[in-house]
Amino acid sequence: MNKEELKARTKKFALRVINLTNALPNTKAGNVISSQLLRSGTSVGANYRAVCLSKSKADFISKLGIVVEEADESAFWMELIIESKLIPEFLINNLLNETYEIVAIMVSSRKSAMKNK
Repeated sequence: MNKEELKARTKKFALRVINLTNALPNTKAGNVISSQLLRSGTSVGANYRAVCLSKSKADFISKLGIVVEEADESAFWMELIIESKLIPEFLINNLLNETYEIVAIMVSSRKSAMKNK
């Protein structure tokens, strides 16, 4: 997968996160989780774009680390939504799996970059 495809994929991910957060109930828990997930989920695509503009290998590795952290945090919030039964699991599983895939792709890219440093 090239960088343009990953840019599109992470942007689509952000849009799906927006839709999920809009579907959360208007409760204390729903609002807190919605805010946290919206921040981390949309940050994945924004930070990946920054990765594509990195100025050095060290900068690239550092910025990829941020993408990994934000994607992993997004997975945490989705897992919490499922476990707290705010939204049925079957409605989130596809997006959660996409989150895990994005984390795996970014971790792999970061490891490769660190080896080739």
